[in-house]
Amino acid sequence: MPRASNLDPAVAARLRRDGAGLVAAVVQQYDTGEVLMLAWMDDEALHRTLTTGRATYWSRSRQEYWVKGETSGNGQRVVSVALDCDGDTVLVKVDQTGVACHTGARTCFDGQVLLE
Repeated sequence: MPRASNLDPAVAARLRRDGAGLVAAVVQQYDTGEVLMLAWMDDEALHRTLTTGRATYWSRSRQEYWVKGETSGNGQRVVSVALDCDGDTVLVKVDQTGVACHTGARTCFDGQVLLE
């Protein structure tokens, strides 16, 4: 079910959303290139991210918006946002404060290497 949004219609027209109205957001540390996490955005989360400079995502489990670091203090200052060639993924480059993963790890991709 689409949620109301103030996202620029020109930007919204470029998005290819999944069945739930979401696009994947790959989050990367802007200066090192370290991949920190993957989250989900709908149009309004993207609008909030672009206009506030604070990374805002849509929680699929809680069905609500969340600003990274709002409760943990481990925030993400947005440096840039880019849309991929298919329009179904955004790359959010951030300056991460503290850890990115809810487990307490720096990145959500620590310790789960499947192939090197």
